Amino acid sequence: MSQQKRWARGEFCWYELGTTDVDGAKSFYGSLFGWTTMDVPMGPMGIYTLLKHDGQDLAGLYKLEGPQFEGVPPHWTAYVATESVDQDTATAKSLGGKSHCEPMDIPNVGRMSVIEDPQGATISLFQAGQHPGTGKWNGAPSTFCWSELYAKDTAAAVRFYTALFGWGAKTDASGKPYTEWQVGGRSVGGMIAIDPNWGPVPSHWTSYVAVTDCDAVFKKAQGMGAKALVPPTTIPEVGRFSIFHDPQGAAIAIIKLEIR
Repeated sequence: MSQQKRWARGEFCWYELGTTDVDGAKSFYGSLFGWTTMDVPMGPMGIYTLLKHDGQDLAGLYKLEGPQFEGVPPHWTAYVATESVDQDTATAKSLGGKSHCEPMDIPNVGRMSVIEDPQGATISLFQAGQHPGTGKWNGAPSTFCWSELYAKDTAAAVRFYTALFGWGAKTDASGKPYTEWQVGGRSVGGMIAIDPNWGPVPSHWTSYVAVTDCDAVFKKAQGMGAKALVPPTTIPEVGRFSIFHDPQGAAIAIIKLEIR
């Protein structure tokens, strides 16, 4: 398995945490998942921390500081691979989305932007340059394995994302409808409708980390200050998952997938 493999257009290719406490986040995720870190000076952009698994780049971490982040809570962001950040950012806006960060070059890395879909969910775009993105672990424990959209209007979300990324949308109508986002017929992420009974939950993306024992990891996270959003719950024929806020308030999900 090589870090040099590139992600195809429409695949999730990077994950990034913006936080108010870099040292606290390093400690929490290092203890919870065994991730290691490497700080990279980025000139006037400050320090960017690479989160690593098995010696390879997994995700990024940066501090929310400066006027541009005023009022922005700690959060995880998923990146989607694109062949042209500029073209896809323009397309997103033509489809009713917004740009939170216009296309920009990251020296020695690639080109990126941050967009908001018409329902308010934020996602980032990445055009690989010297850096190919996250490693390809295929669901190995302690690596990201899935990204999921919680949407108020799933039909509108299908129209937006299929037009933007060319995703296929496979919907299972049995029980509570669930949509799988697909690239080349392979599922890369999902979508579920926000239940009005959940309260004032905004449209948003959540990414999942694979674990070997959902209950044990959830209990350990709570012991380090995480706050439960969804306690360990079993999805038949899929696995057991949980969602929680890390000690700084960023939401992340874990899942023990069933072997099929």
